[in-house]
Amino acid sequence: MLLEREAELARVAEALRAAAAGDSSLVLLTGPLGTGRTALLHQLPMLAEGEKIRVLRANAAPMEQDFDVGVVRQLFDSLLTGAPEDLRGQRIEAEVDLCRTVFSDDAPPLDENGAVTIPEEALYGLRSVLATAGAERPLLILVDDLQWVDTPSLRWLAFLVKRLHGLRAVLVCSLRDGYRRPGDPLLREIVEAARLVLRPAPLSLGATKEVILEQFGVPGDEEFARACHESSAGNPLFLKSVLADLAMRGHRPTAEHAETARSLRPAQLRERLASSLRAQPRPPRDLAAAIAVLGDQAEPELLGRLAGLDPIGFLAALRDLHQLGLVAAEQEPRFLHRVVRDAVESSMTVAERERLHDAAAALMYHNGRPAERVAAQLLAVTSSDHPWAVEVLRAAADTALRRGAPRTAARYLRRALLDGSLTGEGRARLLIDLATAERGFDPAACERHISQAIPLLTTARLRAAAALRISPTIVGLGPPSVIDLLHQVAEDLGPAASLEGTARDVALRLEARLRHAGHEDPAELAAAVERLSVLGAEPPLLTSAERELTAVLLNAAVLTARWPAAEVSRLANRILEHEPATSDQVHTPLPLVVIGLVAADSVRGISSWLAMEQQTRRQGGTVVDALVNVQQAMVLGARGRVAQAREYAERAVRLAEVHWQEAGVVSTLALTRVALDLQDSALIERILDGPGRRRSSSLALTAALQFVKAAQDAEQGRWSSALETLLACGRQLEASGWRNPVLFSWRPWAADLHRRVGDPHAAGALAEEELLRATEWGAPVALGRALRVKARLSDGDQGMRLLRESVDVLRASANELELARTLLLLGKRLRPGGGEAAAVLREAAALASACGVPRLVERIRAADGSGAAAAPPEATLTRTERTVTSLVGRGLTNQEVAAELGVSSRAIEKHLTSSYRKLGVSGRRELIELLPRMHS
Repeated sequence: MLLEREAELARVAEALRAAAAGDSSLVLLTGPLGTGRTALLHQLPMLAEGEKIRVLRANAAPMEQDFDVGVVRQLFDSLLTGAPEDLRGQRIEAEVDLCRTVFSDDAPPLDENGAVTIPEEALYGLRSVLATAGAERPLLILVDDLQWVDTPSLRWLAFLVKRLHGLRAVLVCSLRDGYRRPGDPLLREIVEAARLVLRPAPLSLGATKEVILEQFGVPGDEEFARACHESSAGNPLFLKSVLADLAMRGHRPTAEHAETARSLRPAQLRERLASSLRAQPRPPRDLAAAIAVLGDQAEPELLGRLAGLDPIGFLAALRDLHQLGLVAAEQEPRFLHRVVRDAVESSMTVAERERLHDAAAALMYHNGRPAERVAAQLLAVTSSDHPWAVEVLRAAADTALRRGAPRTAARYLRRALLDGSLTGEGRARLLIDLATAERGFDPAACERHISQAIPLLTTARLRAAAALRISPTIVGLGPPSVIDLLHQVAEDLGPAASLEGTARDVALRLEARLRHAGHEDPAELAAAVERLSVLGAEPPLLTSAERELTAVLLNAAVLTARWPAAEVSRLANRILEHEPATSDQVHTPLPLVVIGLVAADSVRGISSWLAMEQQTRRQGGTVVDALVNVQQAMVLGARGRVAQAREYAERAVRLAEVHWQEAGVVSTLALTRVALDLQDSALIERILDGPGRRRSSSLALTAALQFVKAAQDAEQGRWSSALETLLACGRQLEASGWRNPVLFSWRPWAADLHRRVGDPHAAGALAEEELLRATEWGAPVALGRALRVKARLSDGDQGMRLLRESVDVLRASANELELARTLLLLGKRLRPGGGEAAAVLREAAALASACGVPRLVERIRAADGSGAAAAPPEATLTRTERTVTSLVGRGLTNQEVAAELGVSSRAIEKHLTSSYRKLGVSGRRELIELLPRMHS
């Protein structure tokens, strides 16, 4: 509290020297709550140490305001107590005794109103005592918290400050800003008589760092110190309260706790501020309440009207709040710290808060403020009689949905449902709106509210359209209750062939949902493929309903591999041409198109769908965002860009942790693909221990987890166990009609395991079967992989011919990782040390590095005994990227590297991100670990 107070101490010391020479004065210490006035006042006696100065002290307190002449008694008691022995019995003691008699509790002098008064002779008598004491040595008279001094003592102080001349005394009084005593001129007289007014300034950043060091015993990080300084605005009390609370919670003064320091609201500080506020007159209290209700950004006009103040009264109340240290500036209605709002709210009753919020909602509505601002006020009210409240809440929810905040929209709509006047279709529409908001983060609540709305709707079309608001399950079986509901409304509506217009579209979308619900049933899949054939080579795609149905039917053709990949790719791209990329697509079966293009090895042309991720990221934390990240991971995985795919898959899994269901299933599917490509044992173990293994009945996820389990067994040398798991998985997939060689490539792996356990005949049979399936499907990635598997089982010229054919096929594939794997095998088969082998392995290393698969890079480098055949990891980096990574390796930060190269920090971040991906590392730490090997 005494940091950076040297100037104030020096001014008081100067006043004491002047008093010793006969020039007495009054010094006033002012400032808002928490600036350390009392601490500074208590430090002043240190100025008297070693000097011939006598100190008189008195501390006023709110609880002692009725203790008449209490402050005067404290001062003269301290004078008598501090008098040396040789002065006792002389005039000082006698006159003090006389004054005590005058102020005796037994017979106190009273004025005509019954208040204690001080006789004229006593006033002069007390001054005479001070004059006697001051003649012997200068006096330092300290009165803390002048605003709490009892009235009789205040009268004597007002008398004294006009008669300081000749006393050789300095009277120092502390007075908190914002405290006045209406109708009592005594305090004003004392304040106006001050020769010197000292107002301690807020602490600097340097002083804040010293306080942090004192509190924790270690220096604080720069970011932490700045956070503490900014949040406390340099107020010592606020700063000490925050630091003490942080220490109590066990936090250290590190950068990671900077945000905590900014948001902390110490309870003790809140109570102290609330107590201070309760002692204020009505206008500043009402204005503080208005600011707490309307927020710091509210217009002064609205604040004044809510507080019941005219413009002049508003400015006066705002000035009082500033003097109290509760607002940041005298002309700015913004609280100094978040804890001030808490203190204001705690000083109000529940009824007062509700009344103010309701009044604020009406005030803002009638003044044309945005719906969301009005709705925010209505959320704080249990019930409201405003006839416009429901429509405002619906409008606010619509705005929140458009800006990507479904949780906020749901809060508005739940509040609107509390309105008891809503019945019938009006209530149904509100329930449907709420379900639409909830489907992005709470599918179970969405289903529940749709089920409540449907009985309130009067037509079959409306009921069917409401059911379609429930998001479909892209992977796995949907809840039986939802499927039953869809069957019910579809039967009620009738077949699409008998309908027209909007009703026909609704019927087609219902058909799409119900057909997709049977995608794990081979008979249903066969029927869906037949339905697609009936639509012809050019099915109608003009409406979104037609596109949804076609996407579902096409997915059946993909799973069963009943259509060739080229036809699937053509039709999938036609759907994309007609369908703009929006975030709403994740609530339809349209994402199945991405799965089809991945299976067809045709992902180069779906950039518009990738752009959807950027459009929906602002909805962070929802199922929508998780599914969009899964799509990104799937497309990147199909290109072999495993390191990038992992980033999106990991993000999707994190987003899905709160809301399992659909997002959790597809996120885990994406991550299993990454784990298998990376052969990352730690990631594999994490997936097997995750919630998906226990909760999902999805065939796709079950198969993926079996793949992962087989990978774990194979990594640990349990080849027979791995083979058994894979074969069981294959039988299950075949029984369900899932035959696609890209999506379910279990045969190549099982063939290799057969070879390892010494059963070449079974390995060859699986390889032949896979090649046949891949040829029928026609996707380059499947065919190239099948050729590589067969080549591995073949020796001599036949094996070389198959490998070269695999390379040629995979050069037409989007999957660079599969090409790198085939090139590695080809490089091993070629003459060691030859020019062709070296070139093949260099290309393989560059592709593996670009894909971000370090384990494969190491295998390629080891393919030649000298290690010279394969390109080093840095060979894939540009010259600028090599320079940036080298500077990072020397320990420079991004900003320092940018300054060194004369570019922006953003440019350095882009080069580093590209380098991470090419080298297959996750960040700066792994990069620094890799650098010695890169340059060895």
